[in-house]
Amino acid sequence: MPENITWPADISSYCFEVPYSDQSVLFSSASGVRLTDTAGRTYLDGLSGVFVTCFGYGAEPITSAVAKQVQTMAFHPPLHGTNPHALELAERLVRLAPDGIVAAKLVNGGSESVEAAIRLARLYHHERGRQGKVKVLSHYHGYHGATFGSLSVTGRPDVARFGPGLPGVVHVWPPDCVETFLGVPHERSGAAAAELIARTVEAEGPDSVAALVVEPVIHLRGMAVPPPDYLPALREVCDRYDVTLVFDEIVTGFGRTGAPFAADTFGTTPDLICVGKGISGGYAPLAGVLIGDRIAPVLDGEAGSRAFAPSHTYAANPVSAAAGVAALDMFEQIDAPGAVARLSARMDAGLRRVLGGRGRIRGAGLLFGVTLLPPDGPDPEAGAKVAAACLRRGLIIRGQDDWVVMAPAFTSEDADIDELLSVLGEAVDEVLGDAR
Repeated sequence: MPENITWPADISSYCFEVPYSDQSVLFSSASGVRLTDTAGRTYLDGLSGVFVTCFGYGAEPITSAVAKQVQTMAFHPPLHGTNPHALELAERLVRLAPDGIVAAKLVNGGSESVEAAIRLARLYHHERGRQGKVKVLSHYHGYHGATFGSLSVTGRPDVARFGPGLPGVVHVWPPDCVETFLGVPHERSGAAAAELIARTVEAEGPDSVAALVVEPVIHLRGMAVPPPDYLPALREVCDRYDVTLVFDEIVTGFGRTGAPFAADTFGTTPDLICVGKGISGGYAPLAGVLIGDRIAPVLDGEAGSRAFAPSHTYAANPVSAAAGVAALDMFEQIDAPGAVARLSARMDAGLRRVLGGRGRIRGAGLLFGVTLLPPDGPDPEAGAKVAAACLRRGLIIRGQDDWVVMAPAFTSEDADIDELLSVLGEAVDEVLGDAR
C-alpha cells in the first residue's frame, strides 16, 4: 500500500471495480492534472483517469456549467420531453463528426453506447426486410464494455467466466494478432486481416451478419494502431456484404488521436460511432452513438424527429448534457487538436529517449502504448511491474501483460509531460534494468 494511506478498518461492504490490493489508493481531491489521496500525497495523472479527464480536474467552464444545471433542473420526466442542452449537444456532436454522420443518440456510458449500436444495426436490417441479419463480428482481444451485450462482443477469454454471451457473436483476428501469431509483416497485415474478415462473413453467410464492431486502436493490445489500409478495407468489405460498420471510439474519440475522431485520423467513416469517456471530460456520465445517413432514416418520426426506444432513465439528462456542451466549448477554446499534436510530438520524442531499445512504441495523438522488451526475454508481468513502479513514484499509468499505456490530459503543460517521462524512465530502469 502506498506510504501513509489509512483505510477504514472494514472495507468489506464496498465492492471494488478492480480487486483491492496494496496498490489501491483512497483518492480525496484533484486539480489540474494531479490527484491527492487522504494522506496528502499527490499523483500525476498520466492516464486522464482512464482516457476520460482530457481537460484535467476542476476545469472551467465545465464545473460551472454542471453546478448551474444542478441548481436549475437536475432531472426532467424523460417520457415527456427532453432539455435544451441535450438538443444542442447532439447538434454540435454531429457538426464535429465526419461527413455523413447526421444524428446522435445520447446514453450514459460506453457499454450502453455499444449495445445501442448493436440494437440499431439489427433494427436497420429488420426494417429493410432482412430479419436474418443478426450476427455481430468483433475483434479478438478487443474490449467493448462490461454489460452483457458489450461484454459478449469483447473478445477476451477472461469474460468466459460469466457464461455464454449474446448469441450470434463471432470473433475475428485484428492486424496486430495476424502479425504476432502468424508472422505477417505490419505493412501486409491490414489487407490479410480484412481478407480474413471477408472470408468469415462468407462462411457465416452474408444474409446472417448484421454488424462489424471494432476499436480503431485496440487498447488491450497495448494500443495496437492499424496499418493505414485496414480500416478503409473494412469499409469496403462491409459495403460489399451490406454489413453495418461500427467504430467503438469510447477511447479514441473526442480528439484523443489528434483529430475529433479516429474515423478522421484514419480516413474512414463508419455507419455508427460509439463515443464516451472524454465526451464530458469526466464531469458527468455521458456517452452516445453517432448515426450515419444510411442508418438514420429507420428512426424517422414526426416533424423530422427521430426516436430509438427503449431507452435509459438517465440518458440525455440535463446535467450530463450541460457537461457535454461545456466540454465542447472547452474543446474549441483550447484548440484540442493543436494541443494534442504539440504534446504528442513531445511525448513521442521523450519516450524514444527514455526507453532506448527497451520498448516498442505505438501511438496515435495523445494515446501511447509501449510493448516492453526485457533484456532476458518476454515477461508477461512486465507491464504491471512498470505501472506499479510508476505509482510508487506518484505517476498513474496503466500496465498489463507486456505493455503500458499513457494518455495525458490535453491541458497538460510541457513540464507535466517531462515529469511523466522522467518517472517512467526510472520505473523502466527498475524493472528492466538501466539502458546505459
